Amino acid sequence: MPTQTAAEHELATLIVEALNLEGIDPAQIDPQAALFGGELGLDSIDALEIALAVSKRYGMQLRSDHPDNQRIFSSLHALSAHIEQERTA
Repeated sequence: MPTQTAAEHELATLIVEALNLEGIDPAQIDPQAALFGGELGLDSIDALEIALAVSKRYGMQLRSDHPDNQRIFSSLHALSAHIEQERTA
């Protein structure tokens, strides 16, 4: 399984805590795997929870009408990369 970066691990931990994913080890989330429709079984409500948790933690907004949301939320790696890009912008 691909190794998470420090930023990806921090985000995985945030997701597990925000969604109360019992029995899920954040370190075991594959950064390249689909966040939605994959092993985690996340849905659109979970996307809203993740967006809220990210905005609280990182002080940035993930807007529901962003044209790239499908790509941004496609994987842990993509979401982490987007957050890093926004934080340095």
